[in-house]
Amino acid sequence: MTDTPIVVGREWLCLLFFLPSTQGHARVQAWRRLQRVGAVLLKNAAYALPASPESREDLEWIKQEIVNSGGQAMVLAMRALDAATEEEIVATFRAARSRDFEALTEEGVKLIRLARQRPAGSANRQLVQKLRRLRERFEERVAIDFVDAPGREEVAALLEQLDQITGRRRTMARQTTTAANPADYRDKTWVTRPQPGVDRMSSAWLIRRFVDSKARFVFGAPTATPEAIPFDTFEAEFGHHGTHCTFETFCERFAITDPAVRHIGRIVHDLDLKETKYNESETTTIGRLVEGLRRSQHDDGALLHSGIDMFEALYQSLAAAKQTSSAGTPRRRARKATGRQSRKQS
Repeated sequence: MTDTPIVVGREWLCLLFFLPSTQGHARVQAWRRLQRVGAVLLKNAAYALPASPESREDLEWIKQEIVNSGGQAMVLAMRALDAATEEEIVATFRAARSRDFEALTEEGVKLIRLARQRPAGSANRQLVQKLRRLRERFEERVAIDFVDAPGREEVAALLEQLDQITGRRRTMARQTTTAANPADYRDKTWVTRPQPGVDRMSSAWLIRRFVDSKARFVFGAPTATPEAIPFDTFEAEFGHHGTHCTFETFCERFAITDPAVRHIGRIVHDLDLKETKYNESETTTIGRLVEGLRRSQHDDGALLHSGIDMFEALYQSLAAAKQTSSAGTPRRRARKATGRQSRKQS
């Protein structure tokens, strides 16, 4: 692995905050939130992330939680003025993620020892569950590894070895997830973070179309509306799980197999996780439309509904195209068969 090149002048986002000594719980909660999004502490003064719309959203969300808890906070953009400072910032990120990967490596080695102690041919559900959780934690760390920290390949190799030892790869295709019943989620209110992006827009559209056409949406901390169902929030049932974005989690839980929906899922996956796994032709355009809506709409409710309308239009277009493609195949076959029959008669 080669180290991330040092680029002087790149933009970073920093969160500075103060919480009274009486707000110990809020301080711990803020620290946990920052750990989950991959922020690192610089000089015991500010938590930093590489600048991006997602980082801005994450830090603004944490800032609001701090303010709501009686603290003070602000989000600032900054740039290093020299290569040494830039290297120090990058090194802080690298050290943090390297420690994460070292801890995962130690756990992976322990699991390999445990797996090899099993009687030949025996099944061990606890071992497989530990392996699944280890992989999820690894993927969570990879998602916030902004600097290609050392140790990632070692963990990946251990996971591959554990898959082979446990035979998990052979059984993964047969594993199923208990489907949620849409009837249990009718006439509900759903809560998510403010300033919805591609994953929340598309998930809200999915809820309206396939779960409850009258679903209501509110924005803020789930604790503020305990009767609402959280989605795309920290530790939500309907959120990121493993390599799945929230939209994909909804598809899996509600067993939605519509080809047009799956197509949308591939677009949302790449945009939300910043990947090029699927490279659907519409991905860039949808990304630009989402960004445009977020810039032009300042009311969260109006923004979400504009996103819902956009994904409904995309769905209608994709569904019609797939229906035409599917219907066209038999016709082409019929024309070929007719042509062959005509040639035989001539």
